[in-house]
Amino acid sequence: MAKVIILGASNAIPTKESENTHMVIVGAERTVLVDSVSNPILRLEHAGLDFNELTDIIVTHFHPDHVSGIPLLLMDMWLMGRQKPLNIYGLHYTLDRLEDLMGFYNWSEWPEFFPVVFYRLPTKEMTHVLTCPEFSINASPVRHMIPNIGLRIEFTESKKVMAYSCDTEPCDEVVRLSAGADVLIHEATGEAPGHSSAIQAGEIATNAEVGRLFLIHYPTGRFKRGDIVAEASKAYHGEIALAKDFMKLEF
Repeated sequence: MAKVIILGASNAIPTKESENTHMVIVGAERTVLVDSVSNPILRLEHAGLDFNELTDIIVTHFHPDHVSGIPLLLMDMWLMGRQKPLNIYGLHYTLDRLEDLMGFYNWSEWPEFFPVVFYRLPTKEMTHVLTCPEFSINASPVRHMIPNIGLRIEFTESKKVMAYSCDTEPCDEVVRLSAGADVLIHEATGEAPGHSSAIQAGEIATNAEVGRLFLIHYPTGRFKRGDIVAEASKAYHGEIALAKDFMKLEF
């Protein structure tokens, strides 16, 4: 059965208990990492996953708290003998900068480096990203400080749908992306340009008529403030919970 594992739930400032927001979608044929921070191999191992089974990476946007782990992941895969290809998906803006970043590490000169295939996605709603027997993934642009995408994952066997807002201020694009989803994972950084508060996440969940709401990318540790679940419940009356590191959602 396909599942989603939250590898980190914190906003841009992590703590010992909560890493920057990223997650992995696990199926029998494809294992898809959504963003990559910290030491990805250790996070995957902690989640009980073999990093070498990773088939794809979706890079939502080019901010350090979402891409900082990619150079280390690629280098460690190479050093540990990976040979099979790895697919990386993202907007033109994002992948151009990722390739520039890897260029500073001179990765084109790493001997016997495994194939990395870049798939540049157009900036349009419900862009197809990938399909495998257990799930399909589409992406839509959301409203952040730089070009960014949210995701809609449709699980074949269960017919369940999960949407992920990524970093965004409230927008109709997220409502359409998550319309009727069984689960919406929505950021709750706080009301600010390019971000959303918990009550705004609740409003999106209500407008999209989703089944459950999980809040993610929220302040943790000494920056934690208030009860954001209670805040979201003022606008959304369904089930609400905080996404937590290594939480598993089975579909």
